[in-house]
Amino acid sequence: MHYPALQNYLSRLQSTLATTNLWLDEQGRARGRYFNSTLTSAFQAIRSGDDGRVVAYEAYARSYASDDQGLNIWKLLENAANDDESVELDRLCRLLHTLNFYRQPESAHLDLYLSVHSRLLAAVEGNHGMAFRRILDVLELPHHHIILQLPQITPSQRWVFTHVAENYRRNGFRIGLHAASLEQAGDLLDRIRPDSIKVDISLANDAEAQIRLLEQADRGNCHVIFRRIENQKRLQALRDANQTASPYLIQGFLFDLPKAGLLSRAEHQQAVVFEDAVKFAY
Repeated sequence: MHYPALQNYLSRLQSTLATTNLWLDEQGRARGRYFNSTLTSAFQAIRSGDDGRVVAYEAYARSYASDDQGLNIWKLLENAANDDESVELDRLCRLLHTLNFYRQPESAHLDLYLSVHSRLLAAVEGNHGMAFRRILDVLELPHHHIILQLPQITPSQRWVFTHVAENYRRNGFRIGLHAASLEQAGDLLDRIRPDSIKVDISLANDAEAQIRLLEQADRGNCHVIFRRIENQKRLQALRDANQTASPYLIQGFLFDLPKAGLLSRAEHQQAVVFEDAVKFAY
């Protein structure tokens, strides 16, 4: 364990009963309680488009299951929770993910992507990110390795979206965005200056626009992540369209399913065998 303050906190949680809202199970995995659901974390790798090496993980909130294939907790609870309850759930998930990621030694030097729910943009007043920054400071965890991913927005949300992004940035976090198209990604790069931007691979079907986006992102020191790569055909189409040296990142079920444990350090360094496709759909 590289973080003594985190280890001390986890040691205290180890003796906490499962009747509380946050505890560690027998495998050392942090679990939380929300309404009548038990939640925990699953992580999916984000990889270099060049050689498939793992460079980061994205965290997902899941209902607890022994095989790591629990249900998406937001889909279960989003319609049941009001705005205040959604903010509480968002913060609980963020803490769970942080504990479950950094308790694993394989997390060293890797980035962690955490999603911010759309309700949080309007429901939280004041200085966005300050409370989470304080938790990380107490646990002595590296906030500069955390990317807070903001949701897709509507035109009416543009002002609050920009405001929230700047507040997170002032608190030392990097900013990730989701784009609904290659064109919107280019606009967001100009307006928000994110550190990463995600595009669904099914939307990246214009080779010239894709190359322009990658070159624009390269100039702005932003990572473009092509997500939902589910089969070898989509990966090959991405590679065939990219005739530029600009780097990009990739993510999808072709490479791995979200699960509780991170890959070993040896596995991080191995190139992905792309032919061993795992064919699932989101």
